[in-house]
Amino acid sequence: MGLLETNSKLLDDEIDAVLSATIIAFGFVNIHPFVDGNGRIHRYLVHHILAKKSFSEQGIIFPVSACILNHIGDYQKVLESYSTSLLDFIEWKETTDHNVEVINETIDYYRYFDATAHAEFLYGCVKDTIENIIPQEVDYLTKYEEFKYYIDNTYAMPDDMVSLLVRFLEQNNGKFSKRAKAKEFSMLTKREIEDIQSQYNLIFTS
Repeated sequence: MGLLETNSKLLDDEIDAVLSATIIAFGFVNIHPFVDGNGRIHRYLVHHILAKKSFSEQGIIFPVSACILNHIGDYQKVLESYSTSLLDFIEWKETTDHNVEVINETIDYYRYFDATAHAEFLYGCVKDTIENIIPQEVDYLTKYEEFKYYIDNTYAMPDDMVSLLVRFLEQNNGKFSKRAKAKEFSMLTKREIEDIQSQYNLIFTS
């Protein structure tokens, strides 16, 4: 309940969007309310609060969770930097399904937690998203559209097949796998396969 009240106050306040996302998202994952899915909800909360605080233009998803997943080791260290220090103060017992039940009052440990390391981590992810992830994504989408344009005009391939084609080529270093030749793209001739591979590598490796 306290987390929800804090969220309402932060959304209506002029406090920095990244700090607001840090407080709510890491506050949520610290109290760990669900048996599973806390990490996914945590990343959703980061996106949700940044959007609510108008950190990016309306309708644009700021892909900061991609950076979090790229630095999952650092993310775990940030979580442990606070949670580990509390272990001696947590009383617990094992449940019948081999989970953990906390049996003492712990609310004050999380109500005023030090979020400095968490904020530094999230600011770093925001910076990496702006400087690296978004430019890389724009570059990829530009190349994808160029490749798709070539395939559409040369082979009249449906969009879902083009998407599948790109995934196969990405996974096999720009070449058709034996499976792709034998199954999904068995309709292509040897010359067509060589042409598609050549165009893919020309566009995506330039």
